[in-house]
Amino acid sequence: MKAGAWAEDPERLYQHSRGGVITVARLVELGVPARTCYRRCQPGRAWRLLLPGVLLLGGGEPSHRQLIDAALLYAGREAVVTGAAACRGRGLRAVPAGPMRVHLLVPHEQKVISSGFVIVERTTRMPRPHFEDGVPVAPLARAALDLCRRLRSPRAVSALLAEAVQVGRLSPAKLLEELDAGSNRGSAIPRAALQHIAAGARSVAEIDAMNVWRLSGLPEPVWNQPLRDGSGEYIGTPDGYFKKVRLAWEIDSYDFHFAKEGYAKTLDRNARYAAAGIAVLQTLPSRLRTEPEEVAAELRAAYEARQLNSTQVEDAGLGQANIPWEERK
Repeated sequence: MKAGAWAEDPERLYQHSRGGVITVARLVELGVPARTCYRRCQPGRAWRLLLPGVLLLGGGEPSHRQLIDAALLYAGREAVVTGAAACRGRGLRAVPAGPMRVHLLVPHEQKVISSGFVIVERTTRMPRPHFEDGVPVAPLARAALDLCRRLRSPRAVSALLAEAVQVGRLSPAKLLEELDAGSNRGSAIPRAALQHIAAGARSVAEIDAMNVWRLSGLPEPVWNQPLRDGSGEYIGTPDGYFKKVRLAWEIDSYDFHFAKEGYAKTLDRNARYAAAGIAVLQTLPSRLRTEPEEVAAELRAAYEARQLNSTQVEDAGLGQANIPWEERK
């Protein structure tokens, strides 16, 4: 493009950009003087500077995708998106809210540094990326753990990793392997969360339930075991099940329990438990965090009551007709 011709046909500049995002160096190649690029990025002017040497051909707020493209143009061709942006791109909803930050991995020998909304991490373990709509993205295990290493909230880390296992179909073993392969920096919280998940927890509430169970001093329940009656019919899958006393522990939220459909399902489930001779203790997820000692005491009381009931049943000489088949010898 001849010098000055860009002003007569500004659409040509957009065609050479990534959805409106372009480097100053590329604009210079297209005939736009560097000083003109920066002058047009001043407050109230037509363009907007996003990062050093990278601008938006417009003055409005950049979109999520435009920020990612700007970060990649800034960091160079070998950069790979990881962390929060990569997790959101894979459909994880447990990514903590906050200002938009684009976390990039670059080869260790590159000299590019973090700037503005871009976190640049130099690494000797560059992952093999896969491309989503043209964006190079780290594998989900790497992306999730790169984010978790920078979080300080155990609950936020647990929520993200539990969702990575449930929605992203990652195994706890795969995540632990990835964690072990990286630096020890920031690994303690995700390691503890993965140990809970490997033990059977499928959500943050279930991890909280495991912590409350430890306070109770009771034998460990079986976590998330499907139960069936003597004829093989499905009863339920309690969050925790104390086989010895046939006590199911369910962590039920208000939203599920009091929604019309959820309430009906809860009643049906509890009826199946009752028909099989299984007692149910229901606990709200919030109480696991706000009243752990009280919930642990309730759990002990329910267990002891079932223990007493079991003794009375045995003394009466009753058989095993209602015992779920998983428990029969």
